[in-house]
Amino acid sequence: MEQKKPCVRCLLEEAGKADVSEMIKARIAEIPQALKCDDGEYARRLSLCRECEALSGGTCLKCGCYAELRAARADGYCPHEDRKW
Repeated sequence: MEQKKPCVRCLLEEAGKADVSEMIKARIAEIPQALKCDDGEYARRLSLCRECEALSGGTCLKCGCYAELRAARADGYCPHEDRKW
């Protein structure tokens, strides 16, 4: 049976890390609404992360964070030297 390679430029669930993805979703749910970015901005940020060479299996290689968690906060920012968002 052929084994699938992990998706490098994917977010956690897509990269086969469902357990970590659920933990991050729970952490995002705990962020007070006033501190979260809206759904449209969150989707835009993650779309840009998916195109970035520094995304590896849901982790940002520029800072070591989970991209989904960083993108969820209104005051979050891209740590890339050429900020994507």
